[in-house]
Amino acid sequence: MLEPNRDWWKALDDDERLSMVMEHHQGADIELPDEYTHALIHVVVENQIALGEETPVEAVLRRLIDENLDRHDAVHAIASVLVNHMQELMHGDDTALDNDDYYAEVEELTAEKWSRGEYTDE
Repeated sequence: MLEPNRDWWKALDDDERLSMVMEHHQGADIELPDEYTHALIHVVVENQIALGEETPVEAVLRRLIDENLDRHDAVHAIASVLVNHMQELMHGDDTALDNDDYYAEVEELTAEKWSRGEYTDE
């Protein structure tokens, strides 16, 4: 997966972003049980990456790539933390409303932890 130009990505609306991610997965013959939700989570992570230094997500992506994950797997690793965080929210954990907790979990993420399955994938 090629890295989108930050300004170009931010100029797209969410429907365009979602469509592009879905097309990427279809073009790569990646079969998914829920293509829409999978792509939606990708878009959320890409949006966080596009924020640059406003969040730790871009720096963690770079570190995960340096730890030998390809970009797509690094996005999946970050997405797994996001999904866990969202599940906590859905189960009524009000402390999960704090983005600082999510960012702290993202910063603790390593390629090794993700490869061991310490996080579930979306």
